[in-house]
Parts: sequence; structure tokens; C-alpha cells
Amino acid sequence: MSSLTSPRWNVGTPIHGIIMNALIGGLAALFYCLAGGWLAMRLARASAGRSGAKGGPLALGWGAALLHAMILSQTVFQPAGLNLGFFNALSFTGWLIGVLLLAAAMVRPVENLGILLLPFSAMTLVLGLLFPTERIVADAGQWPLELHILIAILAYSLLALAAVQAALLAVQDRRLRQRQPGGFLRGIPPLTAMESLLFQMIGAGFILLTITLVSGLFFLRDLSAQHLAHKAVLSFIAWGVFGILLWGRWRFGWRGRTAIRWTLSGFAFLMLAYFGSKLVLELVLQRY
Repeated sequence: MSSLTSPRWNVGTPIHGIIMNALIGGLAALFYCLAGGWLAMRLARASAGRSGAKGGPLALGWGAALLHAMILSQTVFQPAGLNLGFFNALSFTGWLIGVLLLAAAMVRPVENLGILLLPFSAMTLVLGLLFPTERIVADAGQWPLELHILIAILAYSLLALAAVQAALLAVQDRRLRQRQPGGFLRGIPPLTAMESLLFQMIGAGFILLTITLVSGLFFLRDLSAQHLAHKAVLSFIAWGVFGILLWGRWRFGWRGRTAIRWTLSGFAFLMLAYFGSKLVLELVLQRY
């Protein structure tokens, strides 16, 4: 594992670039956490029957995402190509999850997912700054491969949103079954609306995952040499799980606990396929 070259901020010596990244990254992480906390307080007020506007926390979240993007422009998008070492990839994914959430929250009632996901984005940003690593996965000018990788991360991020939505749905379903409809349930949409949102996320993520797997076939040379065999197998398993879930929803009307279990299972395979394999190969086995 090798360290990154110094950040590219045009501020003089390399140490100035490092300080600039630390300041911008720290401010972004603070904004993420404040936005998540603001959403948590808003949900608590809604639980007590006092609703509040979501514009303030979303604006704060967008500010954090913009600052986070400035960091990624220095660490991920390198002159040599796309640098997606483990912690860089984690930071980029955390940013994309945050952006997807904020964009969706502007038109759909999913902002409460930010209570968990915006602090998660902050954590990925901080880890990316603390543990800079270098792995150029696509050389400069290889735009088809870069596009394939970006679509893959987009699919992962969207299905991560679906997994968190499924977890919230599980809590909601359990509370309703225990006849405890009060509390935070007053501040989130009804169960049927939550399920509808879940399957919309899964459907969009499944399409992107399909594009990723099909386009990936054009970039494979030797699965063993590229250390991709396990990643490909787990990705196809995840694709199959989500495909069966969507078919079950269409054919049998699957919902509730069945939908939750299949969603979380599919995402678990997808997480192992990407970050599980990267963690073992890059951080444990030191293979690139």
C-alpha cells in the first residue's frame, strides 16, 4: 500500500495542501453530522405532533456534499486516472449515497434516512483523509472503464439506500405488529408508501447493477489474474437475489418481512462483493 502524492491545491508547499484538505474535510464532516442531528430532532418533534420543514437540514447536507466533492476531486480523480483505493472508494461511495439521499429527499419523503446516512458519509470522508491509499483502477483517458466503475458505484449506493430503507421498514413493521404505532412512526410515511419507495429504489438499483455486470464482461481478461472471480460470483448472486425479489413482488405481491429479508440478503452479497473483496485484497493481502 502506497501513500498518495500530495494534494493538488495550488497553495504552495505540500503541507499546505494537506492542511487545506483537513480544514475542508473537517468542515464537511461537521456539516454532515449537524444535518443528521437536525433531521433527528425534526423527527422527534414530528413524533410529538410538531412537524418542521426539511429545507434547513437538506441545505446543510448539500453544503457538506459540495465540500466533500472538493476533497474527492483531489484524492479520487488523479491526473494518472481514477484512484479508488479502499478508503478512497469508501469515501466516494459515502459521498454518492449522501447525494442520492439529498436529491431524493427533495421530491420524496426519505429525508429521515439521513439521520444515519449523513453521519456515515462524514465517517467515510474522515477515514479517506486519515488513511490515504493509492490504487489506479482506470488510467487517464480510459473513459469506458471509468464509466463502468462509476455506474457500479452508483448501483451500489442506490441499493445501499434501499437496504437502509428496508431496515427502517423492518422497525416500522415490528412496531405496528406490537400495536405500538406512536413515537417516531408518526413522523414517517405509512407502511405502504415506505414499501413503494423501497421497490422503486431496488428497481432502479437493479437496472444499474445489470448494466454494470453486462458492461463488465467487456473489461475482463483473466478473472484469476485480476483477482475478480469471487467479486464476480458474489455480484451475480446479489443480482439474482434482487431479481427474484422483483419477480416475487410482481408475481406474488411480496411485501413486508419477505421483502425486507430479500433486500438485506441481496445487499449483504453486494457489500461482500465490493468492499469485502477490496478489504481482503488491499488491506490484508496487500494485492493490487
